[in-house]
Amino acid sequence: MEKQVVKVGLMGFGTVGTGVVRIISAHQEDLQKQTGLGIEIKKVLVQDAEKARHIRSMENKLTTDPAELLEDPDIDVIVEVIGGISPAKEYILGALERGKHVVTANKDLMALHGAEILNKAQEEGCDVFYEASVAGGIPILRALVEGFSSDRITKMMGIVNGTTNYILTKMSQEGADYAEVLKEAQALGYAEADPTSDVEGFDAARKMAILATLGFRVPMKLEDVDVKGISAVSREDIAYGKQLGYEVKLLGLARRDGEAVEVSVQPTMVPKSHPLASVNGVFNAVYVHGEAVGETMFYGPGAGEMPTATAVVSDLVTVVKNMKMGVNGRGMVAPYKEKILKDDSQKLSKYFLRIVVADKRGVLAKITQMLADKNISLEQVIQQPYNNGAQAEIIMITHLSSKSDMSNVIVDMEEMEIITEVKSCYRVEGGDQQ
Repeated sequence: MEKQVVKVGLMGFGTVGTGVVRIISAHQEDLQKQTGLGIEIKKVLVQDAEKARHIRSMENKLTTDPAELLEDPDIDVIVEVIGGISPAKEYILGALERGKHVVTANKDLMALHGAEILNKAQEEGCDVFYEASVAGGIPILRALVEGFSSDRITKMMGIVNGTTNYILTKMSQEGADYAEVLKEAQALGYAEADPTSDVEGFDAARKMAILATLGFRVPMKLEDVDVKGISAVSREDIAYGKQLGYEVKLLGLARRDGEAVEVSVQPTMVPKSHPLASVNGVFNAVYVHGEAVGETMFYGPGAGEMPTATAVVSDLVTVVKNMKMGVNGRGMVAPYKEKILKDDSQKLSKYFLRIVVADKRGVLAKITQMLADKNISLEQVIQQPYNNGAQAEIIMITHLSSKSDMSNVIVDMEEMEIITEVKSCYRVEGGDQQ
């Protein structure tokens, strides 16, 4: 007899897991019409089955034993929203070995072990979908796999962490200090008590590794991503950036030139005219450039119970449709191209530089000559009094230069007697020459 109901094992009943249950319960008719099958959560794996829950209807389905989900032949799909690496990895691989399809929101796991999991899924003829791992409710992964399947993606650039975007937005709009806004973000629940993963760029780096793996079809790992967080960004950096026509964003960048790729996450000056400059608050956006389609941008809420749960259930619907058509295991493609990483001499960008110098005649000329000797020319320069006029502050935007040349410039500047301090150095992206 043909299957009428798809049974689901849900691993995790926190914020996202609760949202998944709410959507499946409230949208049964719509899900039935879309898939031709009913969807039922048969078991929910939790740490504490006695804990009070908002959704009472699941109480008789709770278990602390993963085997009740993994070994149950009636369960067709495992939805994993517990997070972390272990035991989530073991659960997912165990599910695939038993022929169960997997939907996950686990960015940490997919960034570190995504290639292994996708290869295992291909071996077993199973689906693995993980839309919610990158940008909450924004359907960016499906767009990369399906919408760009006939195109060649050359660049992805995005704001993929809502916490840091909220902090930088408040600093820009209110002229506030980083530490002050971070405390506010923690009080509002946008930032964790330990905000390191967000503010130092690691959360965004995991997401960019996933995007680059899918977009470029290469097995990118977290250690392949150059990472710099926002904790050193000052309100003065933001104010000078605005004066020169830029907003500061924690920007994830994945770029391919030929077969060589680079992936980074760092505070970046974005022209005010660029669409990403107007993405504010906790919202996310990903900008994709394809050789054929040109420029596109995906925008929306990057986190939260219902946006993330919506992405999870959307993946679940895809799995069920594939089951109905008998095409499971053909959706997400494991990376199949050789990974060729650019070296620093191949990573080209404009740069924002802010330095403090002795307020003497000829200082700017000496700095300009030093930059010229390193094959770096200037696009914009402003000079301001500093320290009550005893020194001067010089703010520069360079033309395109390599990361290696800029690194050498910073070393030389720190050794020049006329330069008191190199305050900041940020990439500049999104302009006409990019």
